[in-house]
Amino acid sequence: MVTIIIVLIILFLVAIFSVQNAAPVAITFLFWRFEASLAIVIFLTLLCGMIVGAIIASLIRLKPQAKRIHHNPRPECNRFLHSVPFE
Repeated sequence: MVTIIIVLIILFLVAIFSVQNAAPVAITFLFWRFEASLAIVIFLTLLCGMIVGAIIASLIRLKPQAKRIHHNPRPECNRFLHSVPFE
């Protein structure tokens, strides 16, 4: 029940933010031009930042696992690697 109330409060605040920031904004990048409301531009920027942050966090979290696997391969891999002749 508390979660539902928190979600409703957040949705209410987002709705107020969207209404107060409905002015159109022009975005220009090189030869590309796009117009949207300020609220949508801020939301899309926040969403892109969250996606990039999640990707970086997952890569940082996977790096120690990759090092551990690289330095300590499974025993069956060791048997295979030692049985392959290198010439």
